[in-house]
Amino acid sequence: MNKKSAAHNFLVDNELKEFLDSKVVQYNNSDFIHSDPVSIPHRFSDKEDIEIAGFLSATIAWGKRPMIIKNASKMMDLMGNSPFDFVMNHQSNDLLRLDGFVHRTFNSKDLSYFITSLKNIYENHGGLEKVFSQYVADDSIQAAIHEFKKVFFSIDHPVRTTKHVSDPLKGSAAKRLNMMLRWFVRKDNCGVDFGIWDTISPSVLSCPLDVHSGNMARKFELISRKQNDAKALFELDSSLRSMDKNDPVKYDFALFGLGVFEGF
Repeated sequence: MNKKSAAHNFLVDNELKEFLDSKVVQYNNSDFIHSDPVSIPHRFSDKEDIEIAGFLSATIAWGKRPMIIKNASKMMDLMGNSPFDFVMNHQSNDLLRLDGFVHRTFNSKDLSYFITSLKNIYENHGGLEKVFSQYVADDSIQAAIHEFKKVFFSIDHPVRTTKHVSDPLKGSAAKRLNMMLRWFVRKDNCGVDFGIWDTISPSVLSCPLDVHSGNMARKFELISRKQNDAKALFELDSSLRSMDKNDPVKYDFALFGLGVFEGF
């Protein structure tokens, strides 16, 4: 590359960063919350309630957002709007109240197992944060997601339920878990993400890669791969970290907002 083209690319990159930074400011604020699944854990103030409400809400975060929010609200209602207390103190007959719950392919059998497994994680593994933090690498959290899935299904479980927890080491972009991790790990004063996990650095997070963020990333040439998979996520991670190595996933707000709210 000659000096002229290198200078041109630098200018283009800087202009893109400035544009995306402005969109982060536009969308990373409390106005974003009400129409997003993050509104469900925002109903709670205790760390463990936020974790469980966030994990369950992120798990069903595919499809139309009003339906996601409606069904995530229903899950909270079924747990008496005290998710941590329900997880830790439920008896087997309490799970009967979940019968009939369904969100797309996630049903009451899956939800019952999720509650059972969460109890095991808090009782025997130190909670969600500890499971993720003990496996996180210096430059990525994807291996930790892989290890989390192993822990999550380490007790007797329905085979059908394993499809509801993604594994990036098997090619998945793990969009929903990366979104949940953004909620719990990112720390700013904007009011959307919680920043309740101190043991993981925001620098290792990955952008939740879905059809909206993927389309925007390709439009801005942040990724070239056509599939929204683990390889594409690695490309996107590299591009976003070049713009902000300490907080790369703040650009999720920009990419998602441009795709969903502006039809960019």
